[in-house]
Amino acid sequence: MNSLGTYDYVVFLVYFLIVALYGWTVYRKKQAQKENSKDFFLAKDSLTWWAIGASLIASNISAEQFIGMSGSGFSMGLAIASYEWLAAATLIIVAVFFIPVYIKNKIYTMPQFLGQRYNSTVAMIMAIFWLLLYVVVNLTSILYLGALAINSISGINITACMYVLSVFAVIITLGGMKVIGYTDVIQVFFLILGGLATTYLALELVATHFGTTGVVNGLALIKEKATDHFHMIFHKENAHYMDLPGLSVLIGGMWIVNLNYWGCNQYITQRALGADLKTARSGLLFAAFLKLLMPIIVVLPGIAAYVLYKEGYGDFHKTMLKDGSLNADSAYPVLLNLLPAGLKGLSFAALTAAIVASLAGKANSIATIFTLDVYKKIINKEADENRQVIIGRITVIVAMVLAIIIAPQLGIDKKGGFQFIQEYTGFVSPGIFAMFLLGFFWKRTTSNAALFATIGGFILSVFFKVLPTFTNLQWLNAYGFSKLAPQKDGTMLYEIPFIDRMGFVFMICVIAMFIISKMENRNGINPKGLEVDRSMFKTTQTFAVGALIVCGIIVALYTVFW
Repeated sequence: MNSLGTYDYVVFLVYFLIVALYGWTVYRKKQAQKENSKDFFLAKDSLTWWAIGASLIASNISAEQFIGMSGSGFSMGLAIASYEWLAAATLIIVAVFFIPVYIKNKIYTMPQFLGQRYNSTVAMIMAIFWLLLYVVVNLTSILYLGALAINSISGINITACMYVLSVFAVIITLGGMKVIGYTDVIQVFFLILGGLATTYLALELVATHFGTTGVVNGLALIKEKATDHFHMIFHKENAHYMDLPGLSVLIGGMWIVNLNYWGCNQYITQRALGADLKTARSGLLFAAFLKLLMPIIVVLPGIAAYVLYKEGYGDFHKTMLKDGSLNADSAYPVLLNLLPAGLKGLSFAALTAAIVASLAGKANSIATIFTLDVYKKIINKEADENRQVIIGRITVIVAMVLAIIIAPQLGIDKKGGFQFIQEYTGFVSPGIFAMFLLGFFWKRTTSNAALFATIGGFILSVFFKVLPTFTNLQWLNAYGFSKLAPQKDGTMLYEIPFIDRMGFVFMICVIAMFIISKMENRNGINPKGLEVDRSMFKTTQTFAVGALIVCGIIVALYTVFW
């Protein structure tokens, strides 16, 4: 039943009041001190390690994980968890090697890094690009997919859902990063509690259907009934090889996806940039542990739904159809609609928390880049601290209004949320990551080399995407780098998997940047190099132990579910 009961609304109201009152308390305490731009945008020296870690997860997990990743769990199984488990390892790498460079060089925005390391042209090009990407792609997709998810559970009109989500997110965002960071702790609590409740129900439903009870029995049964859904690495013959191309997940382009997202993304790194190194690293480590938990919340319910669907449980066959064909992305909403009153409200609150936290984090990043890297540098160079905060708040509102207007026009629901985001960000991720990586660790990298990575990387990505249309890539099939894939016109062509394309573009960009830099800078070190020394990368013993535990768990998971 696609509606909420009285108890559900009561539970949701309790969640809303807790977040609102806690946020108001944090805001009032902050107002007692004189607020400046670094307080508003970065919560400078205000967030604790647990607030940073929780905020990272709350900003990252949204409707595309709950709905899209559960749908992928339904269709392809546990392998989709690679995005979560390898992200945990990536967070360790970012904490050890990336964050020290940012903090040591007093970097607060990604365009500032590019301006400080390369030049103002590179910085401004990327500032404008990120603003467009964050507003037109990320903010709109989070908002629209979130509204669709809530509509499928509650029956509330999609447009009304968009308005309510936007207002809720704006209220939190206007309080600044400190309010976002600390309310995210509450959001993550509801996100995990509600998510675990849904997983519990899904496994109990499986157990009950087969005449037994208990979560452990339910888990054993889905492993028995869906054995093919518990493999992490796909063979070339697998129908989902184009999405997760075998060992490339472990040693190829998947690392570029994760390192670019977690290490070169204003939306994510902003949470740690206002803290000292020890606090920032502890927060990232905490986020890594939380990441290990995410597949239990967002993937297992999808696999359980697959087993129930295969067994013909209840109305699964009817409710998972869309326009006459199976819609895997409906797996999570279908499960939520089976929850009893009260528990459904808790899971509904968890989904709302994930969406609102992601919207607030994205809106704050948009405001930060626009105010500090565009407004302050081009429009009003004399803007004082108070004026910057005002412009930041105006930017938040304008960005959200634009997202409401644009989102319904993009056909996001037809492309699928995850695919929609990847389609538009994956064309530039390899070049951006190459530009950041060499900018960090090779002082001779030049501005023109960075420009090549930015523009050339995009052109190369487009080239590899359309390459199968004018040449036969069958010869790459022998090396695992191509596979027959259906096209929109019904024909079959050998295509390069998305993750492999990213790997190829990244390698070409790095080689080209090396050659360009060598040719331009024959006389020694580029004076625009950042301050980097080996001592920056030393970690505390506690962090090292925690990092080893995270990596050990990941190795164990891949060993068991290979």
